[in-house]
Amino acid sequence: MFWKNETILREFVLLGLSSDPKTQVALFIVFTSVYTIILIGNFLIIVLVLTDANLHTPMYFFLTNLSFLDLCYSTSTLPRMLKDFLSVNKVIPYGECVAQMYISLSLGVCECALLVVMAYDRYVAICFPLHYTTIMSKMVCVRLAVGTWMCGFLLNIPSVIVTFNLHLCGHNKINHFLCEGPAILSLGCGNLISMELINYILSIILLLTPVTFIVISYVNIILSILKIASSSGRRKAFSTCGSHMMVVAIFYGSAMASYMKPRSSSLPGTDKVISIFYGIVTPMLNPMIYTLKNNDVKAAFMKLIKKINSDIVVSGNNNN
Repeated sequence: MFWKNETILREFVLLGLSSDPKTQVALFIVFTSVYTIILIGNFLIIVLVLTDANLHTPMYFFLTNLSFLDLCYSTSTLPRMLKDFLSVNKVIPYGECVAQMYISLSLGVCECALLVVMAYDRYVAICFPLHYTTIMSKMVCVRLAVGTWMCGFLLNIPSVIVTFNLHLCGHNKINHFLCEGPAILSLGCGNLISMELINYILSIILLLTPVTFIVISYVNIILSILKIASSSGRRKAFSTCGSHMMVVAIFYGSAMASYMKPRSSSLPGTDKVISIFYGIVTPMLNPMIYTLKNNDVKAAFMKLIKKINSDIVVSGNNNN
């Protein structure tokens, strides 16, 4: 039964990134800053896309979904992580551990699916520009977005069930800052080959399959870009796709390094460092990667600043 361990083991202990009190305080400051950047950056993108009519396109619609997803993803792990940095007791109840793994893993799978959808959007925009608005209609975009969220919260259920169905032999110290599949599997005893195989197959489905579709999309995109006559057109097309390729490389590279390797090859503490990249670094970098070279977003940001300034001036004049 899925809940059979609950009668034996009612809580886990998260060892976190360090046991040294001074180091934990330093890490608290660092990751508080990171979390603040994630909140501000992703929230700003959502506001800009919602308020600027020029950004009401499929590409920015999916970017808004990505920003909201990153807000949820980081919030599913970072607040608990920050709390533990300042706590002596790092105990997490069994039920909360299950919930944290399910939610964070679901959001991670959502991001996998959404990155595929964003690659498809760029593929249609560059390879079929004349039919782009027809293919990527509003209804199609909404259905694709809903599909990514449904995939995330449904496809990972087998992985959670398999992970929490193993025999823990009374061990409850997780060498991680959150409840994550590979870290929990490392607590198991006995023959875990079948469970590792099931999780490996699920990882192939949830990680390798999406990245294969993304690679195919970008091979076709690159071939189409090379056919563009003007050098300025090629640069613009590469610039549009380059940011997405960078996100894909960081997210999928670190996720596959964590989930698609045998337990015997894992070094103590490496998984939690790797998970920082796809769980924390990627949500922080996404707003920067998608906006630093994006003139549309820059223009929307400047327009928002001017509007705020004008509202402040008008409010000040009215008060006088």
